[in-house]
Amino acid sequence: MVQFGGEIVNTMPSGFHTSTQMGSGHFAGEGFGKASYFRNLQVVDWDNNLLPLSNLRVLADHPNCYDIQGGINRVWGNYFYYGGPGRNVRCP
Repeated sequence: MVQFGGEIVNTMPSGFHTSTQMGSGHFAGEGFGKASYFRNLQVVDWDNNLLPLSNLRVLADHPNCYDIQGGINRVWGNYFYYGGPGRNVRCP
């Protein structure tokens, strides 16, 4: 198993979610030019060979604050967009 991740510490000192952004501060759905991304995801095996990922799964604990969208295509291979602004109208 290989895991990629981001973490924002949110102690809610003022009773609101933190306004700390993740990535570029844009949601994954805003896509190329806005959202942050990783592409051509590969792993190195014991023989030092690069292998494409199989069965990529994505998870966002607080999708109204930060989200993620994964995919695969011939140009980018396995990829995911991620990020978000933190506190916003959907993430109080």
